[in-house]
Amino acid sequence: MIEFGHGTHAGLRRTRNEDTYYADASLGLFLVVDGMGGHRHGEVASATARDGVVEQVSGGQSLADAIRLVNEQLIERSQGLTEMRPMGTTIAAIRIGPTSFEAAWVGDSRIYRWNGALEQLSHDHSLVEALVEAGELTEAQARTHPQRNVLTQALGITAPGQLHIGLARGELQPGMRLLLCTDGLTEEVSDARLGEIVARTDLAAQECVDHLLLEALGGQARDNITAILVRAAD
Repeated sequence: MIEFGHGTHAGLRRTRNEDTYYADASLGLFLVVDGMGGHRHGEVASATARDGVVEQVSGGQSLADAIRLVNEQLIERSQGLTEMRPMGTTIAAIRIGPTSFEAAWVGDSRIYRWNGALEQLSHDHSLVEALVEAGELTEAQARTHPQRNVLTQALGITAPGQLHIGLARGELQPGMRLLLCTDGLTEEVSDARLGEIVARTDLAAQECVDHLLLEALGGQARDNITAILVRAAD
């Protein structure tokens, strides 16, 4: 048995919400997608990615194969546009089974696991993350770097042959939580604070998500904010 909560908000600086998400316990599929900021077709890209992955997974495809197919569809759709800029989006998705889960991601939308402590399962496909891995930036420097939102991978933009889908699998243990979120949340709320909210046992999963969104809105909330919290029964 699992319990989940979900929510999204345009934030305090944006007039449109280019984030979207999907949450379906019967299919065991949960995902968040973040249309590329500043791209005119960000909303279309995120909705296309969401619907495409749902359709493919419902038809029996794995998460990774579904994401690959959606990337190709977005690139093909972009080729029919008169604008120079393509449609791009991130994705972070999990598929829950009876005793296990699989996770897949492209871009800087994140997946966290809480099992007594918060752990980031995903690795950002971003310029600053690459610099951190190379030892050229510290984690603290990366959080305030002016190019922290520059992605190295994105659906609809990265060529199929160059697409790198992050993958993780694990056992679904009693009381475990899985948090999926766009960077609008992680830009405003520290991992330590995320962990404090996700760990709360006095709140339902939906209430935890509501608190996460309020926490982000209490900051500058410069971007769209989306979060899904999946909690396994104790």
